[in-house]
Amino acid sequence: MTLQEIAAILLIAAGGLITLYYGIRILILAFETSVLWGLGCLLIPFFEFVFVIAYWDTAKTPFLRMLLAISLLIVGSFLAPNNYL
Repeated sequence: MTLQEIAAILLIAAGGLITLYYGIRILILAFETSVLWGLGCLLIPFFEFVFVIAYWDTAKTPFLRMLLAISLLIVGSFLAPNNYL
């Protein structure tokens, strides 16, 4: 296993875990706002974006951190060899 493969795996794993954490954090914020917002975010695709826009002051920090984590996923996927994807 080369250094590039290890770096790709670490970046993808870190980006995935951080994205998952902040996605759950936004879901918790939605449930704290209202049960309907929480259920909407849980059951309706892309409804989390509506929540983030509607409650930007509350949800901007986890949303922006999730975007940074997604950039780790993108960089890791570019480093991964073709046979891993």
